[in-house]
Amino acid sequence: MSDAFLREIAESPLEADVSRRLGQVVAGSLSQGLEVLLDRDQPLESLAVGRYVTIHAGGRIFFGMITDIALDSAHIAFEKNPPDLTQPFMREVHLGASVFGRIHVAPMLVLDVQGPGAYLPQPVKTIPRHYAPVTVATPEEVGYVFGQEGVAQDAEGREAHYFFIGRPLDMEHVQITLNLNRFVERSSAVFGKSGTGKTFLSRLLLAGIIRNHVAVNLIFDMHNEYGWEGTAEHVSKVKGLKQIFPGRVAIFTLDEESSLRRGSNPDATVQIGFEHIEPEDVEMLAGVMDLSDVQVGAMYAMYRRLGRHWLQHFLDDHWLEQNYGGYDEETGKKINAMKAFAAEMGQPQSTLAALRRRLERFTRFGFIVAHPVDDSITRILEYLQAGRHVVLEFGRYGNDLQAYLLVANFLTRRIHDRYVKATEKAFGDESQKPRPLVITIEEAHKFLEPGIASKTIFGTIARELRKYNVTLFIVDQRPSGIDDEVMSQIGTRVTLALDNEEDIRAVFMGVSGGQELRQVLARLDSKEQALILGHAVPMPVVVQVRRYDLAFYRQMGYVEGEDLHRQADDIRALLGAGRKKRYDS
Repeated sequence: MSDAFLREIAESPLEADVSRRLGQVVAGSLSQGLEVLLDRDQPLESLAVGRYVTIHAGGRIFFGMITDIALDSAHIAFEKNPPDLTQPFMREVHLGASVFGRIHVAPMLVLDVQGPGAYLPQPVKTIPRHYAPVTVATPEEVGYVFGQEGVAQDAEGREAHYFFIGRPLDMEHVQITLNLNRFVERSSAVFGKSGTGKTFLSRLLLAGIIRNHVAVNLIFDMHNEYGWEGTAEHVSKVKGLKQIFPGRVAIFTLDEESSLRRGSNPDATVQIGFEHIEPEDVEMLAGVMDLSDVQVGAMYAMYRRLGRHWLQHFLDDHWLEQNYGGYDEETGKKINAMKAFAAEMGQPQSTLAALRRRLERFTRFGFIVAHPVDDSITRILEYLQAGRHVVLEFGRYGNDLQAYLLVANFLTRRIHDRYVKATEKAFGDESQKPRPLVITIEEAHKFLEPGIASKTIFGTIARELRKYNVTLFIVDQRPSGIDDEVMSQIGTRVTLALDNEEDIRAVFMGVSGGQELRQVLARLDSKEQALILGHAVPMPVVVQVRRYDLAFYRQMGYVEGEDLHRQADDIRALLGAGRKKRYDS
């Protein structure tokens, strides 16, 4: 090795801070990542996968993540016959020379120098040379990559809202932010096994969307956790979105009694008319209702014959008897109404009888009525277009998957249809387009499982990539249950701990370097740590998620108790003594 080469390394324009040095690059490739030999005085136990490192070489800063940690030795003999290290001299001789530590680093970005203290993140297209120094990333370097919370221009020169989502591991004073505009630009997801805090993290992200006005939300609140009040392990109750944003969030409910009992004071009650339910609304429930293809076909046959009243008539004994029953004039025997109806529909009687038993469950849903008092679709759209976010509480129906799937599919199909018409009508005039809409669904794999995803409205929305200003926000514990094509269209994936190998594989589908990141995901804490990757972040990042607590509420603009009284006093002072009496009244 020439003296000139060593001198070039030592005199690099961007010298690494020796106090942060971990080791040096000794091998690797762009596709497989870099092997780093740790310095002999570097304690291996202080490192962890997911930590950021920088590599200074050639006037650039390579920004990477530790994805693996390993022990190594100069010769296999040191593994088979370990030296006696009880003597200080022998420890000094062998540690770092005969036996040593290595880390594997995945290069994620390159920080190009733009000026004093200014760097521009760029994709990695090359790797640093041999023996380039590797150091722990500084808070400033992390800041260059992820930016600061607030409004700023993104890498494409567009205005973007950056939202503080958490802190990198072992960097408690550094903020990691999401580009919310990019987050809602494509469908996104929160994945994690049961009990990891998916709902908690989803509330956090939804609050960021509301606070920064980047879209409006329609949230199908299966377990009544988003609207007025939710639950969490560290406290008995946490505030829902309407408590934090009282003037910007509306609560709709399927179960007014349940909502009032919980104190959520809903803005409207949703009712669905029997005559408004179409076969497409029920077909998506075929899996959970155990409907056969023949029974699904029978629904369409009835719809063609009876029109919009097909379901109401089919479930009405009086209507069937009146139209198909009675007595045979020749024999005087009573006519089997269902048999006669089946004959006219061209369907086997046994098929219709089994279908009727399954559909009769709808009559026990209090929100399905003969004559709705209001047009729920129009009412929800009015709120959304006025910029108010809608949380639909399911009340006691939240534990009934059939009710959840039916309502979510019913409303989404019609709202999406109106968004399509409004967007096409505004073609060429951006100011007339409807507000960007994010639809939040839980148990998403039930809507998007292979075989049916291509036929459902949710699969359509995922594939459209916001073509009509509508995207999905998926909350699910079974990413492996989601159709592969839909998974490939999810722009940003926020993943909490997973332990199922198929679920982990699904999360990294189509992700460059996914094999290395699997090791990072596998070692997340069971709660409050998440791996974020995709469209809304410049590179994959592991964060300790910020707390959803009183400090967070206040940062979102929430005012409570003494603060509220103090604001009232300030208003009185501004109005003056002459107007104080009128204000109090």
